[in-house]
Amino acid sequence: MEEERYITSTLNKKDECLDSSLRPATFDDFPGQTKKKEQLQIYVQAATERDDPLDHLLISGPPGLGKTTLAHIIAIARGKNIKTSSGPVVEKPGDLAGLFYSLEEGDVLFIDEIHRLSTNVEEYMYSAMEDYYIDIVLDQGAGSRSVRLDIPKFTLIGATTRQGLLSAPLRSRFGLHIRLDYYPASVLAEIIVRSAGILGVQIDDDGTAEVARRSRGTPRIANNLLSRVRDYAQVKADNIVTGSVAAEALAMLEIDDDGLDEMDNRLLEAILYKFQGGPVGIKNLAVAIGEEVGTIEEVYEPFLIQEGFLNRTPQGRVTTLKAARRFGVENTELTGQPGLFKAE
Repeated sequence: MEEERYITSTLNKKDECLDSSLRPATFDDFPGQTKKKEQLQIYVQAATERDDPLDHLLISGPPGLGKTTLAHIIAIARGKNIKTSSGPVVEKPGDLAGLFYSLEEGDVLFIDEIHRLSTNVEEYMYSAMEDYYIDIVLDQGAGSRSVRLDIPKFTLIGATTRQGLLSAPLRSRFGLHIRLDYYPASVLAEIIVRSAGILGVQIDDDGTAEVARRSRGTPRIANNLLSRVRDYAQVKADNIVTGSVAAEALAMLEIDDDGLDEMDNRLLEAILYKFQGGPVGIKNLAVAIGEEVGTIEEVYEPFLIQEGFLNRTPQGRVTTLKAARRFGVENTELTGQPGLFKAE
């Protein structure tokens, strides 16, 4: 397997260290997701008492909710090493063999975006997950032969933002499925207070609440916004983050009171004004706002749907009454969906 090469810099390394420092290392330090966390703690404790490898685990959910963090916490709680990779990086069976042979008994192999594994590689995963061996084909044509390679008993933790794209055979081989949900503002406030302590940021309760309610229910976004608010406070407010300072900093970033950014607003405005509230097909919408279809579906729509601004229908995307009121659009103007918006 060819050695992987990465472009690195001092700034990249500093960002990686900062991101790692904010990651919780134990279940107790991981806020929110209470029921899922309890399941995992029982799962880990039972395997530890039996001294067995953990069953394979699939963690799904939107980006930034803690899938990678939970994988590391599980490995630490189990007292084992963790090797990480990503679905698009594992291009051929030889790459997979190299990963397996770097593991020791009971280690954790974490594959992010596992739904992006190629079909060829995925088929090798079946025997590895169930019987702990893989068959590698050497040479080609009439002289080809298969060699069986035994691998240590390991735990595969797969993370995915799109569980529906996993094939049924692969999905069925995971012993436990965990889906992470968006976090309420109260839990995000706990995360912000913890991160502020690590970063040395002076932030009061109002500042914490202001950042938390605009973080789209996502810890990664909360930590990113905290870093930007810290920068603003350093230059403009003597390094102290109050509610008003946080509001000014977030306004500068064009993040409004509902946590919507410029692209969220452009998307809703396009449906309301260009398509009379919808329904509109996702491809037409992508052209109208100049964004990729995949980005709209995976980045913007989940939050807008959860917050009640947008709906998906068989005919296309439609805005809700909440979105219409947000932009001051009268019900009678939304002629595109008379069944949803009737004049009062």
